[in-house]
Amino acid sequence: MTHSRWQGIFPAITTKFHADESIDAQGTAAHIDYQIRNGIHGLVTCGSLGEASTLTLEEKLKVAEIAIQASAGRVPVLANVSETSTREALRYIAGANALGVDGFMVMPSVIYVADAREAMQNVRTMAEAAQKPIMVYNNPVAYRVDLKPEHMAELADCEWIVAIKESTDNIRRITDLRNLLGTRYQLFLGVDDLAFEGLALGCDGLLAGVGCTFPRETVALYDLMKAGEFAKALTLYQWMTPMLHLDVSTKLVQNLKLIDVVAGVSTEHMRRPRLPLVGSERETVIAIVQKALASRPQEYRSVA
Repeated sequence: MTHSRWQGIFPAITTKFHADESIDAQGTAAHIDYQIRNGIHGLVTCGSLGEASTLTLEEKLKVAEIAIQASAGRVPVLANVSETSTREALRYIAGANALGVDGFMVMPSVIYVADAREAMQNVRTMAEAAQKPIMVYNNPVAYRVDLKPEHMAELADCEWIVAIKESTDNIRRITDLRNLLGTRYQLFLGVDDLAFEGLALGCDGLLAGVGCTFPRETVALYDLMKAGEFAKALTLYQWMTPMLHLDVSTKLVQNLKLIDVVAGVSTEHMRRPRLPLVGSERETVIAIVQKALASRPQEYRSVA
């Protein structure tokens, strides 16, 4: 079976909340619409940045439903699967399929540090249950489970696995994947401050964080790289990089939601135990974003 090949900028969207920590459906939908109007190519719900660990399975399905309605078919909506057991993952996949998601991003294993055999079996089981295109999220830095190129070669016979979000923090991995597997998988770079490097090595897209706030600028970086306009792309990337560093942090949710506030595109509410930044941490993020806004390249600027 032939699937459409995902490429471009896929933000890992933030989940918007009210002050009482209930899901802000209208705010989430409005932020998704803002990103789509500014040119993103797809989106992923309820990843780490979407505070999946604080949401019930039913709430994650609600966010997927909000995204599907807000997207209205304009871009593919992928639901992130990060349940702690295969059993719960399959229940979530069934629910998301019933809603009509376009595909899934799946975690090989969370909390439990699975070995390669266990992780591959988990991915294969989820893919075969989904019967929709799958992106495998490989992040050994955060989750200590690493599906290496040789493991992805073993999974290559599963037609539903079509893409990899690679977040090893080791940029060499992109070339190793290409050399071993050619174009069998679409490759997405999942580390914000390696975006230029990943695209230069032939990645098909970015799983963006800061792109939630600055979608048009992030799309422009992708377009310039694909057009071979590397000098222009580098200038844009250098402008973005101080903000991109804020995505590579244990406080990425707090950082990126504060970026939203300073840029005037959304709210900061999050679920405890996370709390908004205070003191010097907050002042540092605000200063970085204010400096970026003051020097923002007008030709690529996101519009409200």
